[in-house]
Amino acid sequence: MTRATTRRALLAAALAAPLVARAQGRSVRVVVAYGAGGTADATARILFARLNEVLGQNFIIENRPGAAGTLAAGAVARATPDGSTLLHDATAHSVNPSLFARLPYDTRRDFMPVFHAMVTPSTLLVNNAFAPKTIPELVALAKAQPGGIDCGSPGIGSLQHMSLELFNRLAGTRITHVPYREVAAGRTDLVAGRIPIMFSNVPGSMLFLGNGQARTLAHGGAEAVVDVLPGVPAIKASVPGFESYEWNGVFAPAGTPAAEVMRLNEGLNRVIAEPETRAKMSAIGCLVRPNTPEQFAASLDAEIEKWGRIVRDGNIRVE
Repeated sequence: MTRATTRRALLAAALAAPLVARAQGRSVRVVVAYGAGGTADATARILFARLNEVLGQNFIIENRPGAAGTLAAGAVARATPDGSTLLHDATAHSVNPSLFARLPYDTRRDFMPVFHAMVTPSTLLVNNAFAPKTIPELVALAKAQPGGIDCGSPGIGSLQHMSLELFNRLAGTRITHVPYREVAAGRTDLVAGRIPIMFSNVPGSMLFLGNGQARTLAHGGAEAVVDVLPGVPAIKASVPGFESYEWNGVFAPAGTPAAEVMRLNEGLNRVIAEPETRAKMSAIGCLVRPNTPEQFAASLDAEIEKWGRIVRDGNIRVE
């Protein structure tokens, strides 16, 4: 590093310091892109309740659901970049750039990745009366009845829909997508037998495992076994290349001082290192790991490219 570069870095830090100090002294609005009671909401509340104590600052959760997360993201993109407003978003954030012809923000340009909060594998739920008991049996039935099996999702472009599109592409099947306005309606129809299968995530599947209303046929993780789903195999064991995760992450508006982004990242890394936090996250089926903003940005880029290919190949659009 040259002396000129060092001077510039010191000057940037000096200019950012007052902004960071002001941010530390006030409440921070954490805009969750989904409604209360869902996985993203639960994750945000676990992490930021503890971050309140770790950083000695008040983080206030604000749920702003709608339009596949774009309402919340648009609001945060327009917020003052001083550390007082954050976005807690999920997988749709990486699907939306390809799904929507126009967005009120630029996903890469208008946000600074702060922290990769969690990942949880997709799961494939089936009605108890559905005949296939394994992924090979499902694939065989789907190939024998092209278009004859319905698969619900909470909407076009949702992770559940994208998981189905990926499955069809890799397995060579043509399972029919049935979009619902919300995940609860799809789950109701799954239990009632009006649709036979539905992609979910580990937290959603755990609800059914507890009451026996449906079965979890397989999970979409890279690992052969997921601790919270004992005995449930990986889809990729029968459909090579299939991996599908829901993720949650924290973003700041572009222009937020780098020192403030690092302060938040370090605080959240401290939170997930605590056994109590890990236990709470594991109890709802979420996996956490230490990460930097740069690592989160790289993961986000990979997700945008992956799901973008699926959207383009399937000519999927939301107007």
